[in-house]
Amino acid sequence: MSASTDLDGDRQAIRQRVLSKNAWRLLPLLTLAFIFNMIDRTTVGFAALTMNQSIGLTPAQFGWGAGILFAGYCTCEIPSNLALYRYGARKWLARIMITWGFASAATALVQGPTSFYVLRLLLGVAEAGFFPGVTFYLACWFPSHYRVRVLAFFTLGVPLASVVGGPFSAALLGLDGVAGLHGWQWMFLVQGMPAVLIGFAVLILLRDNPVDAYWLTQAERSELVTMLAEEPRAKPKKALFAALKDGRVLLLATIQFGFVLGSYGVGIWLPIILRAHGFDIISVGLLSTIPYIAAVVGMLIWARAVDRGGRNVFHLASACLLGGIGLAISALSHSIVVEMVGLSLAVLAVSSARGIFWTIPTQFLTGVAAAGGLAFINSIGTLGGFAGPYLVGALKQTTGTFSAGIWAMAGILAVSAALTAIVPIVMRRQ
Repeated sequence: MSASTDLDGDRQAIRQRVLSKNAWRLLPLLTLAFIFNMIDRTTVGFAALTMNQSIGLTPAQFGWGAGILFAGYCTCEIPSNLALYRYGARKWLARIMITWGFASAATALVQGPTSFYVLRLLLGVAEAGFFPGVTFYLACWFPSHYRVRVLAFFTLGVPLASVVGGPFSAALLGLDGVAGLHGWQWMFLVQGMPAVLIGFAVLILLRDNPVDAYWLTQAERSELVTMLAEEPRAKPKKALFAALKDGRVLLLATIQFGFVLGSYGVGIWLPIILRAHGFDIISVGLLSTIPYIAAVVGMLIWARAVDRGGRNVFHLASACLLGGIGLAISALSHSIVVEMVGLSLAVLAVSSARGIFWTIPTQFLTGVAAAGGLAFINSIGTLGGFAGPYLVGALKQTTGTFSAGIWAMAGILAVSAALTAIVPIVMRRQ
């Protein structure tokens, strides 16, 4: 065996060790933060089981309030990510977590529709930049060939939030009357504060750049910097405004809008849909975990397949299409069992789409263009988080059933699948 071969083998061993250490240092803490991020966003659907009557919300008002979070989120997304790029990811991500934790807990103070709208809007402002900020941050620590797996692990926060959040929320609703508070008030208070603690942990335990990674040896830090510098990029954009005008950025933002709409449209309304079938609150909490348990397993299997075989665009289109098919099955069925199968397929698909999707823009966005461009994609795409809950609520109030809203979401996911199919053409032209 030659010396160069020995050297290559040694460097490969160092690289594997670096990636493993980074994964164990960064992912558990950031994924835990994302779990509480999603809990604070979506378990408002559980609060609605008792809160809506308590403060006098109609279905349309609840849908508007549940979704208005994303108006604040999207408005502040780009400024927040540019601040992250300027001041450092560690400090800015910690700031995001601490302020959203307090804003979420303060939702326990709502008295009616107006205060509900205001606090949900403030929650969106507080957490703006978290997801694209973490995406940008992870791209600074892991090469592209490893990123699907990393992002899939991070985005496990979406289904895990529902697996944990459903039963947890149902239990907290059972505290109704304790210390003179409603159960839904206890829910917001208890679920908001962990984000504050995690924010301080991020500030203490993480670092902004690989060169400052105290958990790596000097040789490992040098190899990580070399590995990231060697990463090929397709016609990279480094300037912010050039990135915002890039056709690839605009197309990807539109695609994300579709699958995010489906994700939140199901996530926010699932407890109320189950309650309409006559289940009690505890049963709703348990049953609501089924689609998300399926998503946890499916996401990991799907991410491994993408890592091994590539073809990210094909897998993203397939995920969007499968999500639309799952929703269509749900809308067609009059059986709760078949309806849950359809919803489980939809949740598995749109959850998998997240991890696959975010590997695509990081192939051509770097530097400040990555900070601003990723935030722009997420801000436009995340408007689907407003549109989904409101669309389902408005159509429910108009038609008296959830089927119309589910059909609308299925059609929008089909459009996202079709748009994904033309991504390679746009990438080549750009």
